[in-house]
Amino acid sequence: MDRKQNLNRAETFSFVNPWIRYFLFFFSFLFWVFSLLIVAIGVYAKVQKATDTVRDTFLIDPAVILIVVGVVMFFITFCGCIGALRENIRLLKTFSFSLTLVFLTQLAIAVMGFFYSDQTRDALGKFVKKAIVHYRDDLDLQNLMDYIQKEFKCCGWNNYTDWSWNLYFNCTDENPSSERCAVPYSCCTPVSGETVINTMCGFGIQTQNFLEANKSIYPVGCADKAVMWIESHLLLVGALALGLALPQIAGIVLSQILISQIQDEIISVL
Repeated sequence: MDRKQNLNRAETFSFVNPWIRYFLFFFSFLFWVFSLLIVAIGVYAKVQKATDTVRDTFLIDPAVILIVVGVVMFFITFCGCIGALRENIRLLKTFSFSLTLVFLTQLAIAVMGFFYSDQTRDALGKFVKKAIVHYRDDLDLQNLMDYIQKEFKCCGWNNYTDWSWNLYFNCTDENPSSERCAVPYSCCTPVSGETVINTMCGFGIQTQNFLEANKSIYPVGCADKAVMWIESHLLLVGALALGLALPQIAGIVLSQILISQIQDEIISVL
């Protein structure tokens, strides 16, 4: 009788912990669904746009960025989801390697951004300059720039005169645009009691000096405002970084544990 019980226990025993296996599955499944949502939003935003003939905006198009991020997330989480469910070592290794690569890339960017702050600022400046140049060419880009300027209470990258980079806001005498020497309304300081947004509040602002412009707009550039915001919200920035890193570390650790357990299971059968 004891011998039969021991045999039954040996047959039902598994090195694979079901809690780890199913936790990794649901963990990956949750982010897999989230990745599909990101791709769907990106595709919808891209389709809803008018025909975009400006190729230079492709890499800074928010819709394209959402699609790329969503597709990468979909591939990684799909490997983790199916790998955990089917106990497939190859898929789990692909999941672990991809997640490790993404994590190390993010870490490298953060470290380089900290130690090479001037170069990082220049790189971001080029990105923002493209966004300003194509402000009127891409509605998503326009909404993104307006949101940033409203939230950070800033205008342009270095200061409000950066809007001369844009064809419509350019402040040269040769510019026939009705918006010559203007800045977007998102640069303007809110007027108390104003119920309707005055989209012409920034007209002619670039012809004014800093003190005069300060009466009606936020003249400081977004670069300085972003640095000030980070310095005054270090705890929040740290919490966001930790919240981004922990799920990735958890996925890497759990997948490695599951791979080890599956390998032990295979060895025990041989």
